[in-house]
Amino acid sequence: MNFTTKRALLMAPFYMLFEFFLIKYIFLLVGGVDNVYILILTLFIGLIHFMPLNFESKKSRVLTRFFTTLDGLCMWASVMFLIDIVFIYILKRFVVLPFEVILILLLIVPLLGIYNYWKAHRLVVNEKTIELGNLERDISIAHLSDVHFGSIRHKKIIEDIADKLNGLDCELAIISGDLTDGTSVVEPDDLMAFCNVRMPIVFTPGNHDFYLEIDDVMEACRKAGIIVLDNESMEFGGLNIHGLTYSFDDRSKPKLDESLIKRDKVNLLNYHVPYYWEDFSAMGFDVQLSGHTHGGQFYPAVWFGNLMFKYNMGLFKNNLGRYIHVTTGVGSMGTPMRWGTDSEIVVLKLKKV
Repeated sequence: MNFTTKRALLMAPFYMLFEFFLIKYIFLLVGGVDNVYILILTLFIGLIHFMPLNFESKKSRVLTRFFTTLDGLCMWASVMFLIDIVFIYILKRFVVLPFEVILILLLIVPLLGIYNYWKAHRLVVNEKTIELGNLERDISIAHLSDVHFGSIRHKKIIEDIADKLNGLDCELAIISGDLTDGTSVVEPDDLMAFCNVRMPIVFTPGNHDFYLEIDDVMEACRKAGIIVLDNESMEFGGLNIHGLTYSFDDRSKPKLDESLIKRDKVNLLNYHVPYYWEDFSAMGFDVQLSGHTHGGQFYPAVWFGNLMFKYNMGLFKNNLGRYIHVTTGVGSMGTPMRWGTDSEIVVLKLKKV
């Protein structure tokens, strides 16, 4: 049984209980319905939540991917409806709300859902400039992360990224982890659309890449011509690039040998999580590329993301003149929804000053 399945089964009783009472209260607001129908609806939601898990870890299919997507939409809607009914409950303590007003307030959730779904599937290109004194020449890098290829975002997202990359004036693309989601098995040909990309692609694994079989991810990358930096370094265009693979074993700062730093080059660290930047910067890394946070992905999680992560999204510069860039990611985790963040590829223009 894989990590995702175990986690879902552990949370199953709480999830089903939450859904039952949430649905019950929503129906009470609009006139009520028999508990039997609420129970049937709850069981259906539970079925689409748990049914695809084991199937997708062995063989990804259109039907089970559809149910996984439907489950992601249901989970997002549950969070939004919970916020909505808490707001309605507070309002009702002070004013009398006509049925029509309650209905409008409830309809806000599906309307927001349409926007969130569109936003999550709209891949945009953002540009940022990094000024470095020790750069040999100007160079542009396409930075992306958190593709989350899996049950919800499958081969279409790989094709979209490949098309987008081919339209960019960049010399190199760097993926900062979570290329895969861990919700579905990765077949050797799943990433083949990247073969058509005209620039080299560098990838370093993140946490989700290990959730099923990391060997399958590595094989698919190699077949697609992706350069995997698994605690390894390479040089490109005056850049010394080190890929630091995510580790579950050590909660303290990863140990890096200072011999990794090339004093005559710009030193770039590709590391999935936006942690330990101050330490890596002091060590001599000029730029750290990270992802992981999704920027919170959608409101209100964006606000929590800003509280949880010191560097939640964007480009930051310290007093040493060194940078960390945290992208909000390309794909989506758990639910195919975005609100307040972009599904982005970021063109980092490294300028010599």
